[in-house]
Amino acid sequence: MTGPDVTVVVAVYNTMPYLTACLDSLVGQTIGRDRLEVVAVDDGSTDGSGAELDRYAKRYPDTVRVLHQANSGGPAAPSNLALDHARGRYVFFIGSDDHLGPEALERLVEAADRWDSDVVLGRMVGTNKRYVHQAVYATTQERLDLFDSDLPWSLSNTKLFRRELIERYGLRFRTDMPMGSDQPFTLEACFRAKKVSVLGDYEYYYAVKRDNAQNITYASRFEERLRCAEELVGFVAGLIEPGPRRDAVLVRHFTWEVAKLLRAEFLALSPDVQRHVHDRIRKLAEAYLTDGVTARMASEERLRVAVARDGDLDALCTLIGQQSDRSLPGVVVDGDRWYAGHVGFRDPAFGYPDDWYDVTGRAAAILAKLTATGLAWGRDAAGARALVVTARSRWAELAELSAEALRVGVGDLAGVTSVESSGTGTVVRTDFAVDRLLAVVAGTGERRIVRAEVSALGGTGSAPLRTDRPVAAPRLVARRGVRWHLVTPTTNHKGQVIVAITPVTPGRFLARLRRIWPSGGK
Repeated sequence: MTGPDVTVVVAVYNTMPYLTACLDSLVGQTIGRDRLEVVAVDDGSTDGSGAELDRYAKRYPDTVRVLHQANSGGPAAPSNLALDHARGRYVFFIGSDDHLGPEALERLVEAADRWDSDVVLGRMVGTNKRYVHQAVYATTQERLDLFDSDLPWSLSNTKLFRRELIERYGLRFRTDMPMGSDQPFTLEACFRAKKVSVLGDYEYYYAVKRDNAQNITYASRFEERLRCAEELVGFVAGLIEPGPRRDAVLVRHFTWEVAKLLRAEFLALSPDVQRHVHDRIRKLAEAYLTDGVTARMASEERLRVAVARDGDLDALCTLIGQQSDRSLPGVVVDGDRWYAGHVGFRDPAFGYPDDWYDVTGRAAAILAKLTATGLAWGRDAAGARALVVTARSRWAELAELSAEALRVGVGDLAGVTSVESSGTGTVVRTDFAVDRLLAVVAGTGERRIVRAEVSALGGTGSAPLRTDRPVAAPRLVARRGVRWHLVTPTTNHKGQVIVAITPVTPGRFLARLRRIWPSGGK
């Protein structure tokens, strides 16, 4: 008797009620249960997941097989046990809190057979705000090059693998890695495969972020993340020879696993732990952070890892603090280029090129961040009643832009804006004629955020006006045609400046009168 076309491996630990949706999506696959087997391993669940697996095994005895074991502490051991029992020509791995599109397995197996592929990726999407890197799924490709594609950024095991490839190379999951244990498995499978393919034409896999956010990746601790980074970099170094191919894979690990350890949360660690982490990351970078890797990294992550390698702990902490301040207070303007004056900039002790610090592309977004200082009723240049919004910017460069380069608006309505240099900064005034505000508002009323938009240095940036203290103007009752409106300039709970415009209906007008004269005016 021939075996099934595909074995779906499900490692399970306390994933109710998501497990039910997962299993339903498997037994309902259009490939048919006669071509499918599900091997699920209950890794010592305590929430009823084991009983739920047994219920499906009883209902679908020819399709679902369940194995129970004591808790192992991670998905690696149960996944390995399931692989030992798999009989399908292909193996597909699914997280027990995730689910598949109905045609997923049929489409994946058909593509693998048609193209004679050893590994096939199907487009993954996130649900409940789960992030899934999408670049590799942009198009369907028969042949995907591990070293010249976005494949290194998508190394989860949630793919279709030819089981013969797995067994030929004895591929199994790393039981000594509390997190990230699937990445060495997936990477080596893609490295050994004669062909890797990707299907971007269908939503094959739905990755779920649980409401309690208890997926192991979310709950993992700092030490585990550091160890994961070390293990992954070391594994790549042992698998792939030095050179451009190794660099193409390591750029992912230095960007995600290593550089993410050096964000604001690093500053909250005790000094002893900071020194310990810095020492380990420095050794990792000294060994494997080549020029080929840094050339491929984004500027912020590249700089953090390079300073971790070349600088002391004080320099590293200073840099992390500088990068955490998104307003870039230390910008150096040189001609038409903007540079972040961060640790190492034009410092011969580091010797980094200027382009590592170039933030010209972010200049427009930085200039658009205005701090509102006042809301008042006044008159515009034509003498009409107007809402006057004043704001300040610490950037003197804002005053040097053309009149068309700065727009302050309420929705689609642009105000009349003027700028004036003030010390080292710029004062911005914008007038919104009341009749123009009322002309663009919906009949039922609206609350609109006041936003600034800047076009400068080849880019465009926008941001809501914010305040560092509450500002407001008195409510104004204004008429347009036969309709009256209540206009309320104020700030919302986020500190953003808003203009709320509400139609004054007869009922609302009478209710206001009753509040003013509760006894009917007697």
